[in-house]
Amino acid sequence: MQGKVVVITGATSGIGEVAAERLAGLGARIVLIGRDQKRAEGTLARLRQAGPGVTHSAHYADLSRLDEMHRVAADVAQAEPRIDVLVNNAGALFNTRIVTPDGLEMTFATNHMAYFVLTLGLRRSLLAAAASRIVNTASAAHLGNRLDFDDLQSAKSYRGFRAYGRSKLCNILFTRALARRLEGTGVTANCLHPGFVATRFGDASGGLLGRAFGLFKLFAISPERGARTIVYLASSPEVAGSNGLYFYKSKPATPSAQAQDDAAAERLWVESARIAGLSSTDFAA
Repeated sequence: MQGKVVVITGATSGIGEVAAERLAGLGARIVLIGRDQKRAEGTLARLRQAGPGVTHSAHYADLSRLDEMHRVAADVAQAEPRIDVLVNNAGALFNTRIVTPDGLEMTFATNHMAYFVLTLGLRRSLLAAAASRIVNTASAAHLGNRLDFDDLQSAKSYRGFRAYGRSKLCNILFTRALARRLEGTGVTANCLHPGFVATRFGDASGGLLGRAFGLFKLFAISPERGARTIVYLASSPEVAGSNGLYFYKSKPATPSAQAQDDAAAERLWVESARIAGLSSTDFAA
């Protein structure tokens, strides 16, 4: 990873932070996208220890808001004309339904739309660095879920973990649709299930769900183990040609039948582009 540029979201804690440190240790220059400046500065200090002599940097945005997604994508694209790896990793779970200023359900906005908008906003930098990679953190929580295109914002019925599972299904479907558009460009897109990891994730979800997460984490794996597949997909020559796959424990795995529905993937792409105010026709446009 010497000399390579890695842009990563959700890297100020948990598996994202561990992955950033590991990739910095391999020689990469890390560009964080975060919301909390104090935590980001702490992460940058650790990155300088892991990868000394490299100018790691941070950009700040609220990745639940469309205007912030677009702005930070433009800022990063201007600062980084070549991006070797984009890791979409930021995510959250909410016990109660929250609506963003854009009228989107918070889980859908943060966990899916941020992946979509950032990736398309950074497409030229990714294409300029081809062969380059896009790594999307999904989850086995997608299992048992399907998308309701008449209620993508969960207005009719909301349960926190179901909304989270549907957002992770979106991540896999997005990866599949993106991979088809990347064929022949030299850029690849893959996604992963990191395992159930003991991190800050779910701490702010509140209610019974928040307490349940606290109990479940007694049996969770460490962030170091959870980050391994992210690092593998971002750096290993073994997956240089892999595109559109879902990984678990650094090996290809089979997601649910709903996550392999290419018609749903295309419909989600078109709807996401409409919400974001972007063209749905061409990744390279």
